[in-house]
Amino acid sequence: MTQPRADAARILAHVERLGERHPPVDLATADYSARDADALRRRFAGPLQYMARVEMEVERNVLELAMMLPGVSETDRLFYADVWGPQEEHHGILLDTLGQQLGMAPATPDLTVAPRIRVLGALSHLPVVHEVIRLLYYLTGAATEKSAMLAYQAMSTGLGEMGETAIKNTVVDPIKVQEPGHFAFYRLSATEMVQRGVLAPWQLHLARILRSKTFGLVGAKTREQRTQFGSVLVELGLEENIEHHLRDIVRVETSLLDARHEGLAVPAYALAAFRDAAELYHEKLRLAA
Repeated sequence: MTQPRADAARILAHVERLGERHPPVDLATADYSARDADALRRRFAGPLQYMARVEMEVERNVLELAMMLPGVSETDRLFYADVWGPQEEHHGILLDTLGQQLGMAPATPDLTVAPRIRVLGALSHLPVVHEVIRLLYYLTGAATEKSAMLAYQAMSTGLGEMGETAIKNTVVDPIKVQEPGHFAFYRLSATEMVQRGVLAPWQLHLARILRSKTFGLVGAKTREQRTQFGSVLVELGLEENIEHHLRDIVRVETSLLDARHEGLAVPAYALAAFRDAAELYHEKLRLAA
């Protein structure tokens, strides 16, 4: 499918609209009243723990971006520092507060900047490396935000089925409505880079190789964290039709990097990562039975 044309002016206008139309969710508007807190905890504890922690790691994410991509455009800086960062910070507070209201322990975000980020930051001062890293940042962001869109939609649907309208309408849905704008920024930015020919063919080839070798689940570095991600897939019903969901999640990179060169509906590296996380969670359930 042909990608829509993207240019710098369109992307800047999109970011400015996001800031104007979607300020951080007002924390005072959240209603954590639950009809059945025990049932909510049984159904959503795993996903809530993971999603709250990852949203609260935005402070580290902003620091990493500043290190990893020195000298980015004002549009990029405006997006991650003034729009995306404050929105995600409030998402984390909302979800963490919800979890604590349901009797769960507070989230424990990892705010330590990894040494490899500092190495990438040093290499990014080389323009040819900087542009490859920037493209990978956009592709990772697109996949992450599409995953979030699916997860919040599934959680919202589940809350509606349980009659938990207060939490659905004032906590989860206000978060859910902000995620598509984030995805659109990453999609437009990655598309603009490729359409404008910012990267030479060898850089695109390098980006494809690096993506296949370094693809990871956001906020899931350890086995325990990958198991947490698996709980999102399983408990929110995303494990069913996993390949269909993954086609949506990685659609931007499969289009721009032609990552389907292996002849699969979705890249093997992405499918393996998601299936491994789901299996880790199933293993945890079997051991607990």
